[in-house]
Amino acid sequence: MYGKRRMLLLAISCAAAGAVISAVAPNFGVVVLGRVFQGLLVPCMFLSYSLMRDVYPARILALAVSIATGGMGLITIPSPWLTGWLLDTSGFRAVFWFFAITLAVLAVVARLTTAESKPRVRSRVDYLGALLLGAGLAGVLTGVSMEADWGWSSARTIGCLVGGFVILAIWLVTAPRIREPLIDVRFFRRRSMSLTAIAGGLTTANTAVYSTLLPMLCMTPSILGLHYGFGVDAEGYAIFQAPIGAASVVGGLLVGLTISRVPAKWLLITGSLLLALGSSMTGLVNDSRGVVIVWAALQGLGLGLGLCYAATPNLVIQAVPGELQGSMASMVQVFQGAFSAAIPVVVFTVLNSGKVTVLKGSIFYSNSGLTIGFLIGGATALVAALVAVALPRRGLGAAPAARKTDAEPAPLTATTVTVTG
Repeated sequence: MYGKRRMLLLAISCAAAGAVISAVAPNFGVVVLGRVFQGLLVPCMFLSYSLMRDVYPARILALAVSIATGGMGLITIPSPWLTGWLLDTSGFRAVFWFFAITLAVLAVVARLTTAESKPRVRSRVDYLGALLLGAGLAGVLTGVSMEADWGWSSARTIGCLVGGFVILAIWLVTAPRIREPLIDVRFFRRRSMSLTAIAGGLTTANTAVYSTLLPMLCMTPSILGLHYGFGVDAEGYAIFQAPIGAASVVGGLLVGLTISRVPAKWLLITGSLLLALGSSMTGLVNDSRGVVIVWAALQGLGLGLGLCYAATPNLVIQAVPGELQGSMASMVQVFQGAFSAAIPVVVFTVLNSGKVTVLKGSIFYSNSGLTIGFLIGGATALVAALVAVALPRRGLGAAPAARKTDAEPAPLTATTVTVTG
């Protein structure tokens, strides 16, 4: 509606402002507020690919996408050391200042070097749908996350859960009646689309759980006698995080080499099983650093093989007609965001219901509780694999009675997405 570069620059600028808010925050609530604005970095990935498709010549588009995606994978290798150095030398505020400065520079570079896409459609934004979906998810997640403090029988817990589900039900009823809905729920009646979204959401939830629990496992001091922990600082933790990024790059390369011969469905299944194995083994066998590093690398390999580098986008391409691939891919991202928000809340509800040690204001969970947390993440990925098994061999079918809202140029082909992987 307004141009992709303009929206990209707006999102980057708001994220930079959010980083500043978090950097100067006087309390944790303001830190969270800043993080809300930094969430606008997520759609920047989709805006970037779509903008590249509009402004790059076709002869170099695949190469440009490959470089961009490869850069995202490679940056995950040195970033833990940079983050750890900033945390250990200057505190958490330095990380947010680094974000703010980097994003400001990138906004200027994008403004000077990148052409604008032409506005393509006159449309309406479904603000009501956005409000209902957001409020419904917020109610459910608040009820689950606060259960440890309020209790399941509390009126506040029940009110949040019931209110959240009621609002979500209202959204499901009203969405099909809106001319240009936030999410065209009719497509999720198609088995190939709904199962892809659920499997993609579950695998993303697994990585959210793992990336939250692994630092707790590695940085907890062993002298506490909790039967886990290596007592590393933020910079020392990088040696556990870097293998995830490196292995995910390897997994992405394997996808690029095999996607033309191996159906995306089986890549998603394989990746999900590796995620399940990596998470479960990290929870069960974590008595030495070398073993944990191996499990982390296995987790990264599953991430690169099956999550979103190639398998999920290719499944979306198979499930919907070309003119709707852009919006349906973004709807899968909604599922990924919702699952990755909900499952960690469930994990910490379980952790908080067990034995908790508080030392100098820091919370440490029991060994059995941490193991259960990793196993929940592993079970989530295993369910994703089972869901992926149920995917049909060929997902592409006729579109529902058309309500075309994607005024996009030709979508990224499967070949281009393979290069992305």
